[in-house]
Amino acid sequence: MTSETREAFGRVGIWSSALHGSRTDDAGRHAIAEAVAELEELGYGTLWIGGNPSVEDAAAVVAATRTVTVATGILSIWDHSAEEVAARIAAIESTARRRFVLGLGVSHGPMVPQYTKPYSAMVAYLDALDAANPPVDSERRVLAALGPKMLKLAAGRTLGAHPYLVTAEHTAEARTALGPGALLAPELSVVLDTDADRARSTARNMLAMYLQLPNYTANLLRLGFAESDFDNGGSVRLLDALFALGDAERVKTRTREYLDAGADHVALQVLTAEEGGGGLPRAEWRELAGMFADQT
Repeated sequence: MTSETREAFGRVGIWSSALHGSRTDDAGRHAIAEAVAELEELGYGTLWIGGNPSVEDAAAVVAATRTVTVATGILSIWDHSAEEVAARIAAIESTARRRFVLGLGVSHGPMVPQYTKPYSAMVAYLDALDAANPPVDSERRVLAALGPKMLKLAAGRTLGAHPYLVTAEHTAEARTALGPGALLAPELSVVLDTDADRARSTARNMLAMYLQLPNYTANLLRLGFAESDFDNGGSVRLLDALFALGDAERVKTRTREYLDAGADHVALQVLTAEEGGGGLPRAEWRELAGMFADQT
């Protein structure tokens, strides 16, 4: 990864599953366009469209912005063929296409009926992207890698890794597995709430679903957590390791832990109790932008 590429991602970005224009109406698409234009003005380096977006979802965000990097975080290889993805990326205007990064993942067995041999499926998918006409360049794609095999694949076949729901300790391990040259851009979920019990409740509302997915729980067990940490939506120990809970200063401190552990970029996902953990939390995005003005 070149210094220019690292600079294009910035040190801090925003991850949001609410940026899917294909899942809303015209008013919703207008709200998304306004929000991403403001995020760009606030100085965030990369906008990650979460929750299995399509290339069209990302293309709409690219079209609504001018300079910010836009990435899928993460497109499921089971829902979109490599040939279809390559063709849709090629349809993005050439100058804007340089700002687009294809984040790919294998999703989870409980969510995908055809789920089988995920590592081999990802290798085949990358082969198909290489063989497409035109191909999707390895420097314009990243993998949602958690374990050693997928991290090694990310380092060898893509720009790097975008791990989701990980600790700073995992980030240090991932940096070692990737080597110094690959991009490492973990997601970090954030609750801007100084009431500790309420903040943890908001975090548990989001975490409960992920604790039903074996890819995540297996990774957390590898990191030293116990099955008991998954009870009742997550132990305090687990929540404090996975989330940034508190005021903006606390979020900055937690983000620094990931950067110090070897991350090139941290993608912040803001959760709010009022919006069920999602929505477009523009006030919170503005507050964090002020805190990260020297890093975004």
